[in-house]
Amino acid sequence: MRMTTAPLLPMLWKQAWAEFLKLFRVPAFSVTSIVLPSMFYAFIGLGQAKQPLFGGAHVTFGDYFLASMALYGVANVMVLGFGISLANERGQKQDLLMQSTPLPAAVYFVAKAASALVLALIALAVLSAFAAVTGGVDLSAGQWLTLFYRAMLCAVPFIGLGFALGYWASPNSAPAVTNLIYLPTAFASGLFFPLRFLPQFLQNIAPYLPLYRGAQLVWDAVGAPIDGGSLSTDWLYMGGYTVAFFALAFWAYRRDQGRKFN
Repeated sequence: MRMTTAPLLPMLWKQAWAEFLKLFRVPAFSVTSIVLPSMFYAFIGLGQAKQPLFGGAHVTFGDYFLASMALYGVANVMVLGFGISLANERGQKQDLLMQSTPLPAAVYFVAKAASALVLALIALAVLSAFAAVTGGVDLSAGQWLTLFYRAMLCAVPFIGLGFALGYWASPNSAPAVTNLIYLPTAFASGLFFPLRFLPQFLQNIAPYLPLYRGAQLVWDAVGAPIDGGSLSTDWLYMGGYTVAFFALAFWAYRRDQGRKFN
């Protein structure tokens, strides 16, 4: 008998709530995910938060670094926290346990993604409050809204990347693999230091990195200058990364399931 949408919605809500509680009750994941962007802001951005960005009078380094850490924070939840968590669950055979339940696979995956997005939103809210109070960041209501929705939309492709890494890497190798992929691309995309201060070869490859394209969108949200191009091009890139990462995630999932059940 085919299940209708009506029973699926309560099931999705309960599963998403359970997944959120599971993540939130693990301090190594929840505290790190929520506090890490604010900690980087305190270490790097706070001391020069009032300084004009590149000599401009209307945008400060604090504004720029808030946008950078907003993107870093939401993507960090998806790639580092979410991907590693999924790999650990595979190591604990939780995926095999879920196979024995009537829970549809689509509900399981959507619930996990939704719980991670909520945690990312909490991290973004904490970072914004911290930057406003300690760094004196003063954005208009429209800028805050644009920053929040662009950062959250930019998190979507990294859900696919987190799924892919979670199903591709083993529980033991997942932390090393995700850090090896994510942290260097974050630096190379100009999230921690403006791209103009990085080596030329990094400036050359940055436009092809997903974090760089997402950074263009969040920097523009706070009024910071972007490195040429257009926002429509950046959105197209992010759409392409979304398709590519979710295709990679689907391949990694089918590969993992094939090894276990064929």
